[in-house]
Amino acid sequence: MKVVLLVGGKGIRLAGEDAPLPKALFRIGNQPIVYHIMRGFAEAGFRSFLLTLGYRGEQIVDYFLHKWPYLHSDLRLRIDRDNATPRVDRLGDADEDWDVLLARTGLEAPTGERIRRVREYLASDDLFIVTYGDGLSDLDPRELVTFHREHGRAGTVTVIRAHSQFGHVAFDDDHTVSRLDEKPLLPGWVNGGFFVFDQRLFDYLEPGDSLETDCLPRMIEDGQLMARPWDGFWACMDTYKDGLQLNELWASGQPPWR
Repeated sequence: MKVVLLVGGKGIRLAGEDAPLPKALFRIGNQPIVYHIMRGFAEAGFRSFLLTLGYRGEQIVDYFLHKWPYLHSDLRLRIDRDNATPRVDRLGDADEDWDVLLARTGLEAPTGERIRRVREYLASDDLFIVTYGDGLSDLDPRELVTFHREHGRAGTVTVIRAHSQFGHVAFDDDHTVSRLDEKPLLPGWVNGGFFVFDQRLFDYLEPGDSLETDCLPRMIEDGQLMARPWDGFWACMDTYKDGLQLNELWASGQPPWR
């Protein structure tokens, strides 16, 4: 089963309009967030990945070709005087037995169109997972897939309870403050960004679609989208502040994501 990662975004709120990196390559510790996401799936047995490249996609290609293999492994170089390129062997913790497909899906393509453009790579999969390149969680994707298979609909979306960014204040008619809640849980549920779909998804995708504002409402109208609530850890690297907080969690030695 493939995991499709939507990694075409700029990360404007994270680093501005002219961000020097695609959002998926902003780091937590010594690895970009996309590595942390993929490592979590791989530990659950999902090791086939399809990345839909967009903004500065060539940097993601460069990361996987020239940086990812060497960031946390010892290396042995075998140098042959007749060959200008040394042979490189990775030593130690080199257990990423992953299949990674990097698909160029356009600079400005919406999320649904990116998925539509990689349909040929998903044709052999009865189910596939879709997620964004900026979200971390401790959810078990195996349980998400099991939930999806049991209900039999075309799609499943993970929903979470988000915290407000601000302190909420309640006060009486005379303006006496009666309650102050610092960053409380917001009412209702929001899209947590971890989906499972079957091939019927493509019946609801049209050229140029956004997954969220075009495709999913059509599925909802047909009763083909189910929600799986998740009340464990969830975080999104959406702003510079989010990046700092995730790096603090990583530096603690016990990051709460899978």
